[in-house]
Amino acid sequence: MLDELAIDDEGRKIIRIGHSPDPDDAFMFYALTNGLIKTPGYIFKHELQDIETLNHRAMRKELEVSAISIHSFPEVSDDYALMNCGASMGEGYGPMVVSLAGKELEDIKKGKIAVPGLKTSAFLGLKLAWEDFEYVVIPFDEIIDAILAGEVDAGLIIHEGQLTYVEHGLDVHLNLGIWWAENNHGWPMPLGGNIVKKDLGSEVMADITRWTKESIEYALQNPKDALAFAKSWGRGIDDETNQEFVQMYVNDRTIDYRQEGRDSVRKFLERGQKIGMINSDFDTQSMQFIGE
Repeated sequence: MLDELAIDDEGRKIIRIGHSPDPDDAFMFYALTNGLIKTPGYIFKHELQDIETLNHRAMRKELEVSAISIHSFPEVSDDYALMNCGASMGEGYGPMVVSLAGKELEDIKKGKIAVPGLKTSAFLGLKLAWEDFEYVVIPFDEIIDAILAGEVDAGLIIHEGQLTYVEHGLDVHLNLGIWWAENNHGWPMPLGGNIVKKDLGSEVMADITRWTKESIEYALQNPKDALAFAKSWGRGIDDETNQEFVQMYVNDRTIDYRQEGRDSVRKFLERGQKIGMINSDFDTQSMQFIGE
């Protein structure tokens, strides 16, 4: 595989990084994709798509590096390994079920809920919390509009919608980050991670993981420039919202899952196995986090 990587005009191997068009991911990869850290022999290129699309691209083994929903990782684990950096984890916050104001929780549970994708961690989390409910898949950035238009009774919102919903006067019926922490030792809720292709070889996998970690650290140390870059992916959000959202999902936990973060990932997938949404053959205890 390594010999099959595309080569640029300077003879560098091109590594494609798939990530969501979101401020936190853009912030994380700012240094790496703008050549601000040394990656001898390699150059990194963005490929921006929504997380559900990236989940399916990983299943087709299309990218060398990608963001992925933790829910989807077992399905690609034969071909990819999780990095020990780049995690998106909800520290007492996370995807939320929201609706127009004044609706009762029991009516919401009986109604139609818009979800951002069946392979997202948000969807698995909601299945763990509420089990059975009627749902319809709608692109994540169209869910609030669908709620406002009365097309659905509620929506499971992710990304910056977790902050901007207040501008529309919506009510919150469930915050999955709070629910997960209350039911799992106060642990952060696993949402997304970064994966690297195994057939690159262990040395290159380790190099890419180290460079990714350096990119995250660079952005945290140079937040002004990195935030300005990240804002361009924020779908019109203001500076304050951009900074708040990035700080929610790029922090010390992003540099290193740490033990409780890795334990939480395993627990999340084990609970998914118990309700039949994760392959029972997947061995959570043998999961490798590159750079751990």
